[in-house]
Amino acid sequence: MNRIIVISMCLLGTGCRYDGKSLSWEGLELVANRFFILPVCPEQLGGLPTPRPPAKIETGDGFTVLDGKSRVLTVEEKTDVTPNFIKGAEEALRIANLFRENVKAVILKEKSPSCGVKSIYNFKSDSLKPGKGVTAALFIKNGYRVLSSDELEEIKKL
Repeated sequence: MNRIIVISMCLLGTGCRYDGKSLSWEGLELVANRFFILPVCPEQLGGLPTPRPPAKIETGDGFTVLDGKSRVLTVEEKTDVTPNFIKGAEEALRIANLFRENVKAVILKEKSPSCGVKSIYNFKSDSLKPGKGVTAALFIKNGYRVLSSDELEEIKKL
């Protein structure tokens, strides 16, 4: 039976977000007593510090980055952090693959350039656009069921 859920670590109250803050995620109670939780923070796994400058995908989304056709840049200084985002996604996938047969789903933090499932931020504005983060795209490419942290009704069905 599939009893593991891979979850963005920031959703568990760990202060690993880009701004060093933690989150209180209402979906945690839906999975906490039913699954073994495997937390991952792709940005930390990719070698980025916490806190860190906010970053966005320059054009396209995580699939575009994985295809080598776009970059992940910090918002203010335009520092290229693409290698960190790709390394972090690969490390998160490597960890999940250790338990692949038992992973029921991957639940990732919406709007993140790593973990966004339905939407990410536009590079040139603070508006949202449809798209996947780098880690979400890599998990999808590797056949995992990936859910947004906002999809509480789907999470209830797990």
